Amino acid sequence: MNGDAYRGAGVDIDAGNEAVRRITPHARRTEIPGILGGIGGFGGCFSLKPYGFRDPVLVAGADGVGTKLKVAFATGIHDTVGIDCVAMNVDDVAAHGARPLFFLDYIAVGRLDPAVVESLVKGVAEGCVAAGCALLGGETAEMPGFYRDGEYDIAGFAVGAVERDRLMDGSRVAPGHAIVGLHSSGLHSNGYSLARKVLLDDAGLGLNSRVPELGRTLAEELLEPTRIYCRVLSELLESDDARVSGLAHITGGGFYENLPRILPAGCRARVRKGSWEPPPIFRLIQRLGGVDEREMFRVFNMGIGMVVVVHRDEAASVLEFFEARAIPAAIIGEIVSGGPGVEIV
Repeated sequence: MNGDAYRGAGVDIDAGNEAVRRITPHARRTEIPGILGGIGGFGGCFSLKPYGFRDPVLVAGADGVGTKLKVAFATGIHDTVGIDCVAMNVDDVAAHGARPLFFLDYIAVGRLDPAVVESLVKGVAEGCVAAGCALLGGETAEMPGFYRDGEYDIAGFAVGAVERDRLMDGSRVAPGHAIVGLHSSGLHSNGYSLARKVLLDDAGLGLNSRVPELGRTLAEELLEPTRIYCRVLSELLESDDARVSGLAHITGGGFYENLPRILPAGCRARVRKGSWEPPPIFRLIQRLGGVDEREMFRVFNMGIGMVVVVHRDEAASVLEFFEARAIPAAIIGEIVSGGPGVEIV
């Protein structure tokens, strides 16, 4: 066989090298203290010494973007889902009170297009800059015959650190505490299988159609990047850790599956649905799909991307903290006595 045998089998080593050349400058934008070496080794190395931890606990998370990628494939817009991949991971890590330190990505494609990979990693780098963490490394795998042409998958892995005595595990949550909700930027990266079925398959809306209720095209709405909360949460925790008793990232499973993760025995979350206005995309899906309201709260974030549980007498000052940093927030409920679970009233 000739020297192009591997390319003939569907894997282009030269394209892979070109992709690495393209993404290296984007990764360098994310450099922070602690990085040892750079891209090109077998693994990424990171030192905790610059951060002065006394008794550090490492917090790690892994997640992907899900079927939101189908919208990226259809539109040819790939950078925003790179941001999503970072957001879904770093905000999971932040929900334990940890500061995200570094991020790794994994991109698998059927046929490697260096421009598409660059666009994805450009978005990943933007997400890392917003989160204040380093893009420490990653992997791009060309897998002919496994993915359709023009399709790929992207997953991410984030590692953060927190002092052991500041680890958020829900044990401080108690009846009488207030639930502060930080507004989402829309669907984020969850519930897209249902959203696509209702909006595209059943209602027959086009991605390039301008939807009056949304004030923009459906594609623009569906590709809105996930809001990244971790940096402002770290600032809040460092300013006065005693204010916060629990954090919950509202992702897949909505309120019903995410809030109970931080509820100790004897505590129940009561969420008041009239205390904030969900973005129009949620009402559009509910109306066009005839989706039951409980199902909406079980599948989607309904306009709340992160929950911060605080002592009731400090809720107002926490609201002021977020508003001063242009993070829309509202008091959306309280912790009550009862069995673990969530009431939406």
